[in-house]
Amino acid sequence: MHDYLTHTRGLRSWLTTLDHKRIGLMYLFTVLAFFLLGGVFALLIRLELFGPGRTIMDAATYNKIFTYHGAIMVFMVIIPAIPAAIGNFILPMMLGAKDVAFPRLNLASYYIFIAGALVASSALFLRGADTGWTFYTPYSIRTNTTATLVLAGAFIMGFSSILTGLNFIISIHKLRAPGLSWSRLPLFLWALYATSIIQVLATPVLAITLLLLVFERLFRIGIFDPAIGGDPVLFQHFFWFYSHPAVYIMILPAMGVISEVIPVFSRKPIFGYKAIAYSSFGIALVAFIVWGHHMFVSGQSELANFVFSLLTMFVAVPTGVKVFSWVATMYRGRIRFNAPMLYAFGFLQLFTIGGLTGVFLATLAINVHVTDTYFVVAHFHYVMVGGAIMALMAGLHYWFPKFWGRMYPEGPARVSFALLLAGFNLTFFPQFILGSQGMPRRYWDYLPEYTMLNRVSTAGSWFLAAGFVYAAVYLWRAMRAGEPAPANPWEANTLEWQTASPPPHDNFATAPVVTDWPYEYRDPLVPASASRSLP
Repeated sequence: MHDYLTHTRGLRSWLTTLDHKRIGLMYLFTVLAFFLLGGVFALLIRLELFGPGRTIMDAATYNKIFTYHGAIMVFMVIIPAIPAAIGNFILPMMLGAKDVAFPRLNLASYYIFIAGALVASSALFLRGADTGWTFYTPYSIRTNTTATLVLAGAFIMGFSSILTGLNFIISIHKLRAPGLSWSRLPLFLWALYATSIIQVLATPVLAITLLLLVFERLFRIGIFDPAIGGDPVLFQHFFWFYSHPAVYIMILPAMGVISEVIPVFSRKPIFGYKAIAYSSFGIALVAFIVWGHHMFVSGQSELANFVFSLLTMFVAVPTGVKVFSWVATMYRGRIRFNAPMLYAFGFLQLFTIGGLTGVFLATLAINVHVTDTYFVVAHFHYVMVGGAIMALMAGLHYWFPKFWGRMYPEGPARVSFALLLAGFNLTFFPQFILGSQGMPRRYWDYLPEYTMLNRVSTAGSWFLAAGFVYAAVYLWRAMRAGEPAPANPWEANTLEWQTASPPPHDNFATAPVVTDWPYEYRDPLVPASASRSLP
């Protein structure tokens, strides 16, 4: 029987496919290509900051490289990486379905994403953009660079995000296999469901904001430009009303991946299944009412600052529920230290640091002093890269046998993880110290007393890059010539592992029926009563 990789052949069969698995892989390789590009820009930034004064570029070029790095990583990598790539591949199989609810819309979403990314990227070959990925007014209105192309590209990519979210919501509602009730839904699907709701509700706000900014640049109609009666702070309200929920578009799917990996490699059912599922919606809800903590120094009233500070701290409650449940799941488990579990450990370490420093930033007295310093840069990267990218690596290794029907090598995977974890901490932890000492972010130059920590940070970026390059090499080799994978190498019990690796075109030879609790793990060395100790 042909699998999905050999069902049809040729480039045209891939470009016109309606198979969610192939679309997921096209998203994956597209995202990884942009990740490479954004990573190169990150290395150039760190190389320029290796010492004070000019190192490899002037200030104007630095501003453009900084903008490219931020825009690419946020809009073309972290937001679509797990939902659009891994989610597209895994979601229908986890549901026991043949495909998503609207396969043609799924393919259209991919091409809309490509169109938006190409429009935004075309600015690289013209005058570029130098506004930063936040496009703050009034500078983004007045700059003579090609910022309009980047804005238009982000506007177009927003439609892809909305359509993908709608497709996932309807698929989860309508395509669940018989017996797969809401109380048996895998936690990865709960995370994707909450993420999709944020995408559908929040992305139109960004789309309208970017469209208004384009009109402001083209027609000078006085919405955000104070010189003609506009309000630049209004742009911040609109932008962060989307962009703070966007943080959870990036991190909730990552939490879903971790919720799948930890119980499988702990050989225990997840602790607090309902608490983890509901906490995803708690995070999604709070995400919409905390945008003002990005604006503590923008001139808001003291009452508004107090309210946003208090509400922001509430995010720690559902997030803490997840972390506690993950740790409780590992407690007294038979932990297997395969690469997916190592990356889950890395996620826990880095994301916890990012989350705790988020509480610092939610505290008004601290925030005022570290706003626009490298403390914020470090916090953001510990959450986004330490959280989302570590979880992406966990997911890529966990589902690698399902993607390709081959196993990756454990030894190189562990070496890569060590390089990534060490390189990440070496790169970004010094930035907490730099920020607390007052070094401002987004600056091309800095005072001589910041030199040593900047050089440590730059050296760490090289280790980080080496870890990613090494991972790309062994995964590419494993994809082409790795050992054949069994259908269920991890002895997991969600539905995607109940079909062949790689899956057939229609996912299942016969329609699956769920008859048992999906998080029951049996270890031959553990009595059945012990395996049920955490329901």
